[in-house]
Amino acid sequence: MRYAKTDPSNLYYAGVGSRETPQSVMERMTKCSRVLARRGYTLRSGGALGADTAFEKGAGGAKEIFHPNDPLPLWTNIFTDYFHPAPDRLTGYVRKLMNRNALQILGRDCATYGSTPVKFVVCWTKDGKNTGGTGQALRIADYFHIPVFNFYRESDIEKLKQFTKGVQHE
Repeated sequence: MRYAKTDPSNLYYAGVGSRETPQSVMERMTKCSRVLARRGYTLRSGGALGADTAFEKGAGGAKEIFHPNDPLPLWTNIFTDYFHPAPDRLTGYVRKLMNRNALQILGRDCATYGSTPVKFVVCWTKDGKNTGGTGQALRIADYFHIPVFNFYRESDIEKLKQFTKGVQHE
């Protein structure tokens, strides 16, 4: 897997996933985000019920939460049009949900020099694939070669531990 070339001091990650994430997985997500916060990582998420709020619960103050009703930069529309399989069928609110996925992965400063994409994505999807609303964020991450660790697969949990093990943060 190729990884995005990001600034080594970039300690942003996206914590996203289905509203239908099982309780046991959400508990694991909260523990994961708590550990990542202690290591100096900042969560980016969308504030939705389920996985998003589980990550947010563990992140403490180390978070950037993008709600669909927040003012969203115009550039986010480009990502929805490019990465969503049927952007012309999206209603206004659902389009905003898809637009905020670009912020979760690329950060609010994406359109400026020195943007800070996330270093990796932690998620859960019901089939382990790029499906549902979370799939939009995962397609963007994949395009930018940002690694995705899906808690649907037990092996990804171990891969995440290895990936974050050597990060210098102090």
